[in-house]
Amino acid sequence: MRPESTAIVTGGARGIGQSICVELARRGSDIVVADLDDSEMAETTSLVEDTGQRAVAVETDVASSESVTSTVAEACEVFGSIEYLVNNAGIAGPTAPCEEVSTDEWESTLAVNLKGLFQMCREVIPHMRAESFGRIVNIASVTGKRPLPNRTPYATSKMGVIGFTRTLAVELGESNINVNAVCPGSVEGPRITTVFERQATETGQTYEEVRSDVEAQSARGELVNREDVADLVGYLCSDESERITGQDINVSAGKVMY
Repeated sequence: MRPESTAIVTGGARGIGQSICVELARRGSDIVVADLDDSEMAETTSLVEDTGQRAVAVETDVASSESVTSTVAEACEVFGSIEYLVNNAGIAGPTAPCEEVSTDEWESTLAVNLKGLFQMCREVIPHMRAESFGRIVNIASVTGKRPLPNRTPYATSKMGVIGFTRTLAVELGESNINVNAVCPGSVEGPRITTVFERQATETGQTYEEVRSDVEAQSARGELVNREDVADLVGYLCSDESERITGQDINVSAGKVMY
């Protein structure tokens, strides 16, 4: 990664986002921890600072254009430039058949998972173009490639992330800006636990049955760790990935192979 560089990581306060912040800091970047919930951002900034890099926490609602504009402006004011953007903020949305999903649930899921990503890119791209350098990594999901019943808003948003990534990569390639997507499978942590619990309630199975079924769908028979995702994000921001752009790369323990 470039020396004296800056990365914005949305949804950076916990889980995958926290691991990404630490990994990019370990590789030499200062970090803007952008998250809607500021209660856990202090822990992430502390972990970043433990690597020797600088960190700033910025309360950010990616669904709000005003909030996004303010976050990018603060990042530039504090660090002077933005070389890396990781769009990790996302919500699971409802677990219900399509006909039982409300319009509000549909719109709120896409507002965070897809509109938020677009708004972050729109604000950051001019700064990257000015430097003729940038790396954008969008966190999608294997659900952007395969069906996931009772999750239509989430699946739609993640399929949209992949299409957005491919198109933006073409738009920005001549400016030396790479755009890629990472597609995690089910990642160990509180969020997937909640999803499994909802699925169990919806289907009448136990939590253990739902989890076992999901694990059995992967070649390795296991879930993914958040560090697995962070490692790939770090690689996509590194010099070694110079000519990798427009790709949607799975980290799924073999759950999806396309």
